[in-house]
Amino acid sequence: MLTADAGGLSRAADLLRLGGLVAFPTETVYGLGADATNPRAVAGIYAAKERPSFNPLISHLPDIAAAEREGVFGPDAARLAAAFWPGPLTLVVPRAEMSRICDLATAGLDSVALRVPGLPLARDLLTLVGRPVAAPSANRSGRISPTRADHVLADLIDRIDAVIDGGGTNVGLESTIISCLDGEMRLLRPGGVPREAIEEVLGRKLLDGAAPTDEEAPLAPGMLESHYAPRAMVRLDAEEVRPGEGALLFGRKRPPGIETAGAIRNLSESGDLVEAAANLFAHLRGLDDARVPAIAIVPIPAHGLGEAINDRLRRAAAPR
Repeated sequence: MLTADAGGLSRAADLLRLGGLVAFPTETVYGLGADATNPRAVAGIYAAKERPSFNPLISHLPDIAAAEREGVFGPDAARLAAAFWPGPLTLVVPRAEMSRICDLATAGLDSVALRVPGLPLARDLLTLVGRPVAAPSANRSGRISPTRADHVLADLIDRIDAVIDGGGTNVGLESTIISCLDGEMRLLRPGGVPREAIEEVLGRKLLDGAAPTDEEAPLAPGMLESHYAPRAMVRLDAEEVRPGEGALLFGRKRPPGIETAGAIRNLSESGDLVEAAANLFAHLRGLDDARVPAIAIVPIPAHGLGEAINDRLRRAAAPR
């Protein structure tokens, strides 16, 4: 466990440059970092997460200038980078001819997924490393994403070299992913930047990217249908709570049967979608840790960050 100070960041940067695996906080979730230019280090991410090798990784950079050395930014991509970076937005762009990001991190694609994180501590670490850092969420593949250092340790304590304890993340939801390829702007994954904000900057509607089948290579992380899955079965849009179920609530409404719930969490008593996004993964983990047989999730509004929240919940409920 490394402290979130100059000494801890220096040690973490040394480990990353040597090919190690270091989990670190961003404003979204904790990422499992490895040197994106080092295929062996990137392979360590796949091994630690037990992640499908065809699922590409997001590479993190300290600023736009560093990102532009790895990818080709057309006018639309440049406009989004200027508007939302640093922040919870990932852009999938054509790979630059001189990009240092290894093929394993891109899953062999001619595109790269790039992000400049909003948390200053993360950018300070990236500056010290001096290379792109591949960093998917710091959890085993398909499990609930971590928003605190202890979440990372619960999944990966014997599989990584270090974790920087930067406290809880303030967004609590992964980045929005936009594909900027072939002159089209597609929403591949809803996330920390709402669709409406991106469309306002672009001046037009985003196209929707379809989730791939297991036989197809996705353009970006988080696109497999079964993802973010707790051990318990998940029941969406629940109007009542069955005896012994865990209950994930939103707002002040109490559904019938709540008194028989095995465990209860509320994403936001006040109905605040930003608060709900920040609490989502921690509350799913809490209900899962209660060993309930199923989790009943009440309806969540679909506007703003609600779109991303519902996307994660649908993946958590997908057959597996």
